[in-house]
Amino acid sequence: MVTLHDLFDARVHFGHKSGCRNEYMTNYLFGSRLEVDVFDLDQTLPLLHDALNFMAHIAYRKGVILFLSRNLQNMHLIEQTAKECGEYSHCRKWQENLFTNSVRHYRSEIRIPDLCVIFNTKDTTVEQHQVVSESAKLCIPTIGIVDSDCDPRLITFPVPGNDDTPATVQLYCRLFKQAILKGKAARAKAEKQKK
Repeated sequence: MVTLHDLFDARVHFGHKSGCRNEYMTNYLFGSRLEVDVFDLDQTLPLLHDALNFMAHIAYRKGVILFLSRNLQNMHLIEQTAKECGEYSHCRKWQENLFTNSVRHYRSEIRIPDLCVIFNTKDTTVEQHQVVSESAKLCIPTIGIVDSDCDPRLITFPVPGNDDTPATVQLYCRLFKQAILKGKAARAKAEKQKK
């Protein structure tokens, strides 16, 4: 579905300034150039393949997949991708304890997602998105695009790479959509063969 050349063309290898680097992201970096971190795409590609494979399996099993982002620039693209896949998105401010105390927010029990796909694991420049810790508390698997300033430790399937530019987000959206639709198509084919 994706090659190293595709990742390079979408500028996935660009990180943040070296001064913003999270110490846990050092292993995923190739180095830095002109004070900007550069990701090792040879490491990113297999991690992305693992994440896409897991996503397809969740879709095959009729799981609920939730796309999350706080980047206003890419919000509409992410919401549109979720809608085209028949899944859900949340691109607004995350209310505290939305998963862990859902009765207070919704007045009843809700079905929590089977997978959270986090396009920006940082809510602000310094704070981690609250869904990362809430998902970890409830053992909800997560796929997270982790830039060089992010903490990958609580993400189930971290995908090291650029999480800011529109070209990169378009690539991620296209790949995630393909994986989900392939999983659903395989499920439909399997159910048809059973009949």
